[in-house]
Amino acid sequence: MINSLLSLSTGDVLTIFNSAFFILGGIAVFMVGMNMMGASLETAAGKSMRRLMAKATKNRFIGVGTGAAITAIVNSSAATTVMIVGFVNVGLMTLAQAASVIMGANIGTTISAFVMALSSAGGQFSVAAVFALIAFIGFVLTLVGKNDKIKRIGNIFEGIGLIFVGLHVMSGAVGELMDEGSEVGQAVAQMFIALGNGVDVLTWQIPVLFILGALLTAAMQSSAALTAIVISLASKGLISLQMAMCIILGANVGTCLTSLISSMGASVNAKRTAMVHLLFNVAGCFIFIWPVAFAGKYIAQFLGSFIADTEWQIALFHMVFNLLTTAVLLPFINYLVKLACLFVPDKKGDTESAEEYDLLDKRLLKTPAIAVGQARKEILHMGKEAYDNYKRALNMLLTGDLSEKEKFAETEKHINDYNSYISSFLVKLSLEDLAETDEKKVSSFYHVTSDIERIGDYAENIVEYAEKMSETNAKFSEHAAAEIQEMDSHLSELYKLVAATFSEIDLKYMTDVEREEQATDDMCGKMQDAHLRRMTEGACTAEAGAIYLQLAINMERIGDHMHNIANSVKSYAHK
Repeated sequence: MINSLLSLSTGDVLTIFNSAFFILGGIAVFMVGMNMMGASLETAAGKSMRRLMAKATKNRFIGVGTGAAITAIVNSSAATTVMIVGFVNVGLMTLAQAASVIMGANIGTTISAFVMALSSAGGQFSVAAVFALIAFIGFVLTLVGKNDKIKRIGNIFEGIGLIFVGLHVMSGAVGELMDEGSEVGQAVAQMFIALGNGVDVLTWQIPVLFILGALLTAAMQSSAALTAIVISLASKGLISLQMAMCIILGANVGTCLTSLISSMGASVNAKRTAMVHLLFNVAGCFIFIWPVAFAGKYIAQFLGSFIADTEWQIALFHMVFNLLTTAVLLPFINYLVKLACLFVPDKKGDTESAEEYDLLDKRLLKTPAIAVGQARKEILHMGKEAYDNYKRALNMLLTGDLSEKEKFAETEKHINDYNSYISSFLVKLSLEDLAETDEKKVSSFYHVTSDIERIGDYAENIVEYAEKMSETNAKFSEHAAAEIQEMDSHLSELYKLVAATFSEIDLKYMTDVEREEQATDDMCGKMQDAHLRRMTEGACTAEAGAIYLQLAINMERIGDHMHNIANSVKSYAHK
C-alpha cells in the first residue's frame, strides 16, 4: 500500500488533493445546509417547541419523544443536548427529565442517516439534482419573499437542498478517487482494505475504527457530518458495514464533547447533564461493541439478506443501535443520574437555589423561542422585586421604621444589575434568527426593563422622603396617611393586573388596567387639592406637606410606568 502511494505521479497526487478539497467543501456545504434548515425549522416551530419542552417534564417516555422530535427539527443531537444543558442550568428542567430527553435526542439524530442514504440513490434519476433545484427555489423565495414566513420557508428549502448538494459533492469526490481503477483508486482501496474492508474486521481494527470515529466527531462536533462521510465511502464500496458500525459507535461517544464543553462554567446540575449524555452513550457503545466485535459478520449478513445497499444498512443499524440502547437504559435512568452525581459532586457550600442559576444562560440563545419565554419570566421577577421594594419604601415612610433600609439598598442594586444583565441578554437575543412575533417581544422588553428600573428609582425617592421625615420628626396627619394608603391600594391592584397582562400575554385585563391607572391619576389630583386645603387651614407642617406632595407625584409616575408595561403587550398579543 505504501509503495503504491509513493509511486504515484504528480497528476495522481493532484487528483488526491482535488478530491480531498472537494470532500472538505462538501462537508462545509452539508453543515451550512444542516444549520440553515435546523435554525429555520426551529424558529418556525417556536411555540411547538415550547409546548414540547413543557410536556417533557411529565414522564420519561414523553421526554424521550420530545428529545427525538426536537432533534429531528434542529437536525443535531449535539445541539439538542447543548439546549438541555442550558435548560437545566436555568432551572427549566430537572436532571432526571433532561436524561430522558437526551436519550430521545440520540434517536432523533438517526433521521439524518436515512436522509444521507436517500441522497446516495443511484440510477438515471438523481435525488441530489432534484434537491439542488429545491435549494434554488428556496434561494429565490428568500430574495422575492415579502414577509418573514415566505423567507423562512425559502431558508428551509435552501437548507434541505444544500444538505443533498453537499452529500453529492462528497460522494463525487470519493468517486473521483476510485475512477476506472486508476493507481490512485487502487492505492486508496488498499488503504481501506488494511483498515478492515475485507470479509471480516480484525479484532485489533475495532478499537482503531472506534477511536477514529470518536476523534473525527469530536473534531467536527457533528456525528451527522461523520455519518455523511461514512455513507459516501460506503456508497463507493470503500468501507464495509462492519467498519461503519465501529465508526458509528465511536461517533456516538465523540458527539458528547460538544455538551461537555457547553457545560463548562455552568451549574453543577448542568455539568451532570453533560455527564449523563456521556455515560449513556458510553454504556450503549459498551453494550453493542461485543456483538459487533464477535458477530459483526453475521449482523452484516442478516441486514444484507433484505437490504442490498450498504448505505441503507448503515442507516438502519444507526437507528436500531440507538433504539435498543434507549430501551435497555431507560429503566435505569435514575441510576445514570446517581452515577453522574458521583462523577460531578456538589461543590462545598453549593446549593441549587434559583439565585445561583445563570438565569438567562447564553446556551438558551440556541433556542430563541424558549429564550424569549425565559426572558419574560426574568423580567416578571425583576418587576416583582421593584414592586416589593416600593412597598418596603412606603412602609418605612408611613411607620418611620428604617430597619429595612439596608435590605432596600441591596434589592435596589440587584434591580439595577438585573436591568443591565437582561438588557445585555436581549441584545444578544435580538441578533438571533427570531420569528416576527418574537422580534416584537424582544423589542418591547427593552422598554419594559427600563420602566421597571424607573419604578425602582421612584421607590428610592420614597426612602429618601422617609429619611427626611425621620430626621425632622415630621408626621403625616391621619387624613394624609389615609389618602396615601388609598393611592397605594390602586397601585397594588394595578400591579396585579399589569403582571397578569404581561405574563399571560392577554389583553382581557386592559380595561381594568386603564381604570386603575386613571384612578391613580385622579388620586394624585385629589391629594394635591387636599394638600393645599390643609396648608391653608394650617393643619399640615411645611416639612410633611412638601414630602406629601412629592410622594403623590412619585406614586402617580409609578402608575404610569406600570401602565406602560401593560401597553407593551399590545404590539404582539393576539387580538
